[in-house]
Amino acid sequence: MGANYRLHIEEAGAEPPKRPLIFTKFPSCLTGPTASIEAPSDSIDWEVELVAVIGQHADHVPAGHGWDYVAGLTVGQDITDRVLQFDGSHPQFSLSKSRRTFGPLGPALVTPDEFEDPDDLEIGCALNGETQQASRTSDLIFPVPLLVEYLSSVCTLYPGDLIFTGTPSGVGAFKKPATFLRPGDILTSWVEGIGSLTNTVTEAPPSTGTAIPAPVGSWSGVND
Repeated sequence: MGANYRLHIEEAGAEPPKRPLIFTKFPSCLTGPTASIEAPSDSIDWEVELVAVIGQHADHVPAGHGWDYVAGLTVGQDITDRVLQFDGSHPQFSLSKSRRTFGPLGPALVTPDEFEDPDDLEIGCALNGETQQASRTSDLIFPVPLLVEYLSSVCTLYPGDLIFTGTPSGVGAFKKPATFLRPGDILTSWVEGIGSLTNTVTEAPPSTGTAIPAPVGSWSGVND
């Protein structure tokens, strides 16, 4: 999900979406709660997210039963390459968010019944010990049950599918000045009742070269 926290939309200067904004993170980007994040450019951004893990086959599920199809909740980071995201005339949301190591997850999968209110959880992240994002999932425009309803009305959801539910305000791209991840940085991300991720940023291995060169450079200041 993109553009799903009210305050994040405000910081981006955008209009709230009338329906969920969906993109794909490719499974090869997933990594563990203490794994390194590779930074191939100087415009790599953080986006802490609550992640819902689907527990059973879901087709045309009404929102009132959405939580019944969620096996558990975990913490995720939707790491984004801002240069790749807006390279060229058309945005590359899926590709820019699917580089190797761009999907840290963990540290546990917690069933919804373990929370007093699974729709209102503290969420945040810190860079080198300094808090960057701090919010609650009650700020979501489209909460988990509505996302299950919307997605399952379009495509079948299967056990193990992951729904990254969107990020709150405080991403690096909209700070003044813009701030991004650098090799040696430590990114800590958490959700109340689940735990935290601690990921160290490392320099990405050098590219072997392709017919279409990968974009490099600095972010130009366009909206997430």
